Amino acid sequence: MQLSPSAHVDTFCRDQLPPAAQWPEFTFELPELAYPAQLNCAEALLDDTIAAHGAQRPCLRSTTESWTYAEVRQRANQIAQVLTEDFALVPGNRVLLRGPNNPWLVACWLGVLKAGGVVVTTMPLLRPNELTALGVLTKPSIAISDHRFLDDLLAAELPGTPVLSYGTDSANGLSARCADKSGEFVAVQTAADDVALLAATSGTTGKPKITMHFHRDVLAIADTFGKHVLRTEPGDLFTGTPPVGFTFGLGGLVVFPMRRGATTLLLERVSPTELAEAIAAHRVTVLFTAPTAYKAMLAAGKAPRLASLRRCVSAGEHLPEAVWREFDRLTGLRIIDGIGSTEMLHVFISSADERIRPGATGQAVPGYQARILDEAGQEVPDGVAGRLAVRGPTGCRYLAGDRQPNYVVEGWNITGDTYIRDAEGYFWYQARSDDMIISAGYNIAAPEVEEALAAHPDVLECAVIGTPDEQRGALVTAYVVLNETANAGPAMANELQAFVKQAISPYKYPRRIEFIEALPRTSTGKVKRFALRESATTVTG
Repeated sequence: MQLSPSAHVDTFCRDQLPPAAQWPEFTFELPELAYPAQLNCAEALLDDTIAAHGAQRPCLRSTTESWTYAEVRQRANQIAQVLTEDFALVPGNRVLLRGPNNPWLVACWLGVLKAGGVVVTTMPLLRPNELTALGVLTKPSIAISDHRFLDDLLAAELPGTPVLSYGTDSANGLSARCADKSGEFVAVQTAADDVALLAATSGTTGKPKITMHFHRDVLAIADTFGKHVLRTEPGDLFTGTPPVGFTFGLGGLVVFPMRRGATTLLLERVSPTELAEAIAAHRVTVLFTAPTAYKAMLAAGKAPRLASLRRCVSAGEHLPEAVWREFDRLTGLRIIDGIGSTEMLHVFISSADERIRPGATGQAVPGYQARILDEAGQEVPDGVAGRLAVRGPTGCRYLAGDRQPNYVVEGWNITGDTYIRDAEGYFWYQARSDDMIISAGYNIAAPEVEEALAAHPDVLECAVIGTPDEQRGALVTAYVVLNETANAGPAMANELQAFVKQAISPYKYPRRIEFIEALPRTSTGKVKRFALRESATTVTG
């Protein structure tokens, strides 16, 4: 594959790209995906948006402050000056970012890219050993952190990496350094296929990987899902719970709104109840969050507080049909479901409005193609379950390692999900490919059992796995978190088992149920099923 001449002086990222023969096939079918050879995505999101929509539009808000597009550009330019003038950053250097969702974190993200750097945005709750592991892989030249999250960063082993903090009055802090800069900075003219982001997968298998995304990829997710499914409007106010360090949050809270001149309300950390109150108080119109939060807001009686919303997006985990229907009934809002991945950068299958089919993830997002393959790599007929394969303007490129051939097969990204496609081109989620349970000869999809359990009024959330069993090979085992008013025990287990038998085929019911206080989750909110498998012990049922 022929790449454009790179603007990177530090060639680490180009050197670490997988061999071209292992890349997916990239397709650019939409006219808006024809990007110039030179492209800086931060300049496109800031300067181009200002040229199109004006500098005084509100851009980033928190519960205490509001920054216009002009102010965000000024701060991002100052950060770029600090990096290049005070720390001698050169294009291609990696910069590790750490902090909760707030305007300073987004300004740092933009400033690094304007300076030609490569962003490594981390989850704010990562521990020192996790930060050390990321540092070993990405080799950052500098780390920037919210001052409240410095301790774990300083405890990590990042030899020779200077650490800069924001949010303090320190004379050496980023805020003070920015105050001494003019805010005049010409963005480095990176190549469209220069690496902009090194994004860690969420580690649901216990082994996170580093994905590599180009400047053009950042704009492509806005020009596909953001434009054709979400249909962002300049007057929109976005908010949500996913961290900006998670690509679901990066797209939903930074890229999509800024591409269209909209505004984002950044919330550092909120409960579902607090989220609903923030939506009402600020008149939010677009919400990004996980299925659990949608269900929890309804359970807390917060549906009336969501009246300002016009768009609700769910991703990260499967959205149960029961949650979708109840949310629609109580709010009149049709949640936009979607599947994406860190490897693909964002959502590639989804539908909105009248095109939604409750229970289906949706159709391929304009700009993407999707098909269902068997284990031999052959496309299967509609109605037959198989492996989901996708290609489009974004795709998987792992940093080093040997996992690239597992994800990309003959030009297609193999996502690790089992799906069925129907005759209308809708994709119906069955399970993660490693979440199919074979019990007594039956193939049982864990999400189907979870959806049946989740419909019980006493179940707050649940996860289903297969546990080893001599007679059946695997037993369907459910880990259940109950509402506060419910009582765990054998009687409740029997009630849930009977409930599931009435909802789906009786052979699929969970033969073991364990009640726990909370499901183990990654920093992006996904259930750590590997942790459940590792800790499977005595259960009730």
